Amino acid sequence: MPSKQKSPRNEARRPVWAEVSLGALVHNLAAIRHYVNPPEEKRKAPRKILSIVKGNGYGHGGPQVAKALEKAGSDWFGVTCTDEGMALREAGVRKPILLLTGFVAGEEARLLKHDLTAVVHRCDQLPLLERAAARRGGKPACFHLKIDTGMNRLGIAPSDIDCFARQVGKCRHLQLTGIFSHFASSGVFTDTAAGKQTQEQEERFYAALDRLRVLGIDPGLVHLANSAAIVSRPETWADMVRPGAILYGYHPGYDPMEKREEAERLLSLNPVMSLRSKIIHLRRVPAGAGVGYDATFVPKRPSLIGVLAAGYGDGLHRSLGNRGSVLVRGKLAPIVGIVSMDVTMIDVTDIEGVEVGDVATVYGSDGEKVLLANRVARSIGTVTSDLLCAVSQRVERIYVR
Repeated sequence: MPSKQKSPRNEARRPVWAEVSLGALVHNLAAIRHYVNPPEEKRKAPRKILSIVKGNGYGHGGPQVAKALEKAGSDWFGVTCTDEGMALREAGVRKPILLLTGFVAGEEARLLKHDLTAVVHRCDQLPLLERAAARRGGKPACFHLKIDTGMNRLGIAPSDIDCFARQVGKCRHLQLTGIFSHFASSGVFTDTAAGKQTQEQEERFYAALDRLRVLGIDPGLVHLANSAAIVSRPETWADMVRPGAILYGYHPGYDPMEKREEAERLLSLNPVMSLRSKIIHLRRVPAGAGVGYDATFVPKRPSLIGVLAAGYGDGLHRSLGNRGSVLVRGKLAPIVGIVSMDVTMIDVTDIEGVEVGDVATVYGSDGEKVLLANRVARSIGTVTSDLLCAVSQRVERIYVR
């Protein structure tokens, strides 16, 4: 008999929720740590792990997953902004927190008060941070420097290293404790400009690093590898690696990629989040009758249509309409018609014994069956993080072991 997924909730609430497996999260952290610290290297100190928990932990709940990862031994945490960093501190996270996109003028005192590590990506940010650190007094304020090596987004240009060195030399209340960059195409291995970009970026980064050292500046921690680079470009690993909050997060061009598949086999990563809803109505629809807005689905046979209590307002991507599927009783049920804000229709004609109240898994695990979020994302031409971050605040997160 097909498996029937059960809800972990007992109270009566709108039946849509996301189950976050903290056990899978901790397993993935351990797998990444082992993978980036090969025993044969015989390193005196292991490479550190910077877990990225920005964007509400890629939809998983930033403070909740950060606390679990900290307990499991994550060395650092990466967030986007001061407010995200403060949320982690208020939840009790004590490990270092890096503000990946830096700070805006006026935030300096707040970030220092909560012991957050600023990222400087423009030289004119240095005097702002210096004045705040001087007013605070005590030990110097730590910060990391971001180098733009070809992403053309954030970071100082390698040609500005000398200017940076002169300015930071005047800052008696600041201490540079890390340097990093960000790869634009680390998941692309084709013989194209994008495929060659990672090596070019790496060369620019280490040239900038060498120049800093020539100028007498200790860069502190060196971190360069993003998620895609971790699993398939070991040549980019430095002192610190950045696996992402859920230890996924591959570049859009990262498919099908034999290198990734090989790395994933070695890593044995587990899905962390399962997005679920329940069937709240079943309707028999005759052949030729339209289903949903604009009648974009018209069954060719008499069909049994289930209505899920979840739509794009919850994070069930609108692009999945007439393209995606969900797991019901361990079987795939096609999503039919246009996905609405609050409900979604599925064709359950071939699901034996289906009934109102059955759980549907949009992505994640259903017993022994798994519908991987990255495969769902690729099927609609997007990336895993887009899918996961779309899970809205009105969806309850349930943390399980």
